[in-house]
Amino acid sequence: MLPTSPAFKKNASAALADAGLQRALERTKPHFQHRRAAAVAALPEFEELREIGREIKNHTLENLDFYLEIWAENVAKTGGEVHWCATAADAREAVLGICRGVGAKTVTKGKSMISEEIGINDFLEANGITPVETDLGEYIIQLGHEPPSHIIAPAFHLNREDWEARFRTAHKDLPADRVFHERRDILSEARGELRERFLAADVGITGANFLIAETGSSVIVTNEGNGDLTQTLPKVHIVLASIEKMLPTLEDASVLLRLLARSATGQDFSVYTTFSTGPRRPGDLDGPEQYHVVLLDNGRSAMLGTGFQDMLRCIRCSACMNHCPVFGVVGGHAYGWVYPGPMGAVLTPALIGVDKAGHLPNASTFCGRCESVCPMKIPLPGMMRYWREREFERHLGPPFVRRNLALWAWLARRPGIYRLATRTAALALGLAGRRRGRFHRLPLASGWTAGRDLPAPEGETFFSRYRRQGRSGR
Repeated sequence: MLPTSPAFKKNASAALADAGLQRALERTKPHFQHRRAAAVAALPEFEELREIGREIKNHTLENLDFYLEIWAENVAKTGGEVHWCATAADAREAVLGICRGVGAKTVTKGKSMISEEIGINDFLEANGITPVETDLGEYIIQLGHEPPSHIIAPAFHLNREDWEARFRTAHKDLPADRVFHERRDILSEARGELRERFLAADVGITGANFLIAETGSSVIVTNEGNGDLTQTLPKVHIVLASIEKMLPTLEDASVLLRLLARSATGQDFSVYTTFSTGPRRPGDLDGPEQYHVVLLDNGRSAMLGTGFQDMLRCIRCSACMNHCPVFGVVGGHAYGWVYPGPMGAVLTPALIGVDKAGHLPNASTFCGRCESVCPMKIPLPGMMRYWREREFERHLGPPFVRRNLALWAWLARRPGIYRLATRTAALALGLAGRRRGRFHRLPLASGWTAGRDLPAPEGETFFSRYRRQGRSGR
């Protein structure tokens, strides 16, 4: 997936003007927020679990090499194979090699953000292998040849009529009088098409929410059952995972699973939580003949021991973006790469470079909602601020922003001149806006007044009031 993050401002403007997208965002966004709030309120120990979960992830990251070695040994003991991949290109080649080894023509896929990160669908198609997305949302966006707009609800940006239009375009045998009034109509149509794909697939590819060191297992959570069909029906199961998905024990996984669904969809638990450990054993009724894990680094090890290590605690629940006021009005595609919202504003610059993704950490109000709802207590605003500093140091921002910041810094270092300037500006704006009480247009503030009025100042400045009333605030 080629990043369009450098065009974030253009992407955001287009998103704000897209009536269909705005309707979908307005309908869907409160659903996530309300359900999460209800699920958290029903679990008194939720905050305690957050603390425990954070410590589990911190411990794992501090000893990641140790747990990766134990996990790989246990994968091998159960008959599986680990493919260590430093880059996205390495991961693509590993997947292709496995598929060619069994003569695969079709591949079914369960939802995996790593597959988006490495661009596996286009790569397989270019090499004569047909990938079929089996998650309902992923399937509909595959029909539209577009990437996910959300990490757990990939078709977050679509309305019911969009689904119907794509079915009618792609499903050539769809009767003209077929109706799509309810969600179950959509489900039935997709199920009818995908059932044959599940049965015909040579290889199944899934992601992994967690990897368990003590057993060599991978864990996925789904609400549709497509993950189970993807990994049990084909003769080969490939797991795509990144190194930070590691957990030491099954007990640790149970803690994070209690946080994951509640933070993501407001469920106590996802409908399906599936642990996979190696290929089919003698006596098993189903399961693959081969079990492979394509383990991806792709810049993550470089984050260890830095100010961005905390980002590797992320369990991809999407709570941060579901509560972000910026994501809530521009959607996921505006961010221009795999990971949108606040977590993407931190992770994307780390993976593809701040020179390509420098706009993303600037697309924040710093309201702090993302950190307050993150089950892993990741300090997202602080890390976005850090990226802003790195962008400034490297002179990557627009020249006018640097000039304005330099002017402000010059004034801030001269308190007397600063107070005189702010007092003069407040007085002038107060007089100019006295009749209406607000400004519809204002030079040097067009970015603000283009979308809202600017209130006219009233009364004295903060410094004047502070000097008059004293430190007590009387």
